[in-house]
Amino acid sequence: MSVKLAILFYSTYGTNHQMATIAAEAARAAGAEVKLLRIAETAPDSVVNSQDAWKAQVEKAAAIPVATPEDMEWADAYLFSAPTRFGAAPSQLRAFIDTLGGQWFNGKLANKAVSAMTSAQNPHGGQEATILGLYTTFMHWGSVIVAPGYTDQALFATGGNPYGYSHTQGADFDDKAKASIGHQARRTVEIAAKLKA
Repeated sequence: MSVKLAILFYSTYGTNHQMATIAAEAARAAGAEVKLLRIAETAPDSVVNSQDAWKAQVEKAAAIPVATPEDMEWADAYLFSAPTRFGAAPSQLRAFIDTLGGQWFNGKLANKAVSAMTSAQNPHGGQEATILGLYTTFMHWGSVIVAPGYTDQALFATGGNPYGYSHTQGADFDDKAKASIGHQARRTVEIAAKLKA
């Protein structure tokens, strides 16, 4: 019985897009049916187009389907990846979450495995706060939070964040980073399979 995993990302400059792609590869290798979905950009075009890197990321991700409430109903599990904005999830992701009232009210988000990853321009730029803030939302949903904890040595090689993988903007995605992201994706799929059984 294959787990249906929705990997939802918002990415301004490409970091979280890359994290989500690495996670999708690991989840598929673990036997999950994966939907890689982007969170819609809500910033005005004039703002996006004023920064070359931001504009390039919007263009790069344009072919990836935009996440919908229906995708949330389809999935058995969720893995979110988004940067931190002043210690919290970006407004684009919060706007998507605000569309899920109907799914929440009807219990469509409950009892599903969920995990989160993030990034910031420096190692202490609100990364843990962003993940923990998302986990508060997931608790309201009744979802089952699947943090990586200290369940694999890969986490110690990338800073030992037990809440979810966090990446420093501009750093390479080396084998250690890929191993940590891959572990979190596989663990989410593993726990989702147990919940689904």
